[in-house]
Amino acid sequence: MNNLRKILMIVLIVSTTATGIFAGGQQDSKEDVKTANLVYANWEEGVAYTNLAKVVLEDMMGYEVTITAADVAPGYASVAAGDQDAFMETWLPVLHKDYIEKFGDDLVDLGNVYEGTLSGLAIPTYMYEAGIKTISDLKKPEALKRLDKTIIGIDAGAGIMKTTESDVIPAYGLDDAGYKLLASSGPAMMAALKDAYSNEEWIVVTAWKPHSMFGYYDLTFLEQDGEKVWGEGNIHITGRKGLSEDNPELTQFLSNMNISNTDLGSLMVAIRESDEGEEDAARAWLAENKDVVTIWIP
Repeated sequence: MNNLRKILMIVLIVSTTATGIFAGGQQDSKEDVKTANLVYANWEEGVAYTNLAKVVLEDMMGYEVTITAADVAPGYASVAAGDQDAFMETWLPVLHKDYIEKFGDDLVDLGNVYEGTLSGLAIPTYMYEAGIKTISDLKKPEALKRLDKTIIGIDAGAGIMKTTESDVIPAYGLDDAGYKLLASSGPAMMAALKDAYSNEEWIVVTAWKPHSMFGYYDLTFLEQDGEKVWGEGNIHITGRKGLSEDNPELTQFLSNMNISNTDLGSLMVAIRESDEGEEDAARAWLAENKDVVTIWIP
């Protein structure tokens, strides 16, 4: 009987120890899960390649990824505070210079994700052919009447909105002419553009490339006939301070991200025309274009 008790005691000890080892192993594996927290502006190009980054990180690199849409100012603030790993859409050298000046000490430039941006005020080409060719032409009597002295914009915190309101409107005397900049959102601006274009009505919008609006509609940027405010630039990804030490693999991946105008245009159209969600559309696009992203993976 004593021998039986000893055997049972040994079995119980071994069983308990094994259970603790396996439980500890499960806990350790949970702690080793790779995570990424990315914040982006709700603009078409950023929506497209941020969702693409998410599916690449999850499906091909084993990450758990959270992506969060935010206005530009809180997006930068969250990365600078360390709450997010990266802001996915830094427009340089002009549109986001104020945010870099404000938060730059707590941010790290991870390089270009897209090269060759353009921004400005755009109109349907039929307006250009009717004689509205420059920003100053918006003060012509016919333009004032047919545009109702309104420029259709996007979210108020966007760099193109700040530049339009603080630099362009006063530089070209549009404020004296009675123009107002109407803040809305990217999707709302696109809806207004679609409605006006389909009826050949006059409209002027804050516009930028890359964007699918130039694929759907024949648009022209108004010429800068006075003070030159806008120019070409690049879109960067901006990381939080310390990201390279905490997660060198994620840092390298984000630094490697670079997408051409052709590929980004294809991705934006695929997402816009898909009946699925943005992530599912990006995943379907990835299945047909893995060669685009393989060089991103460290």
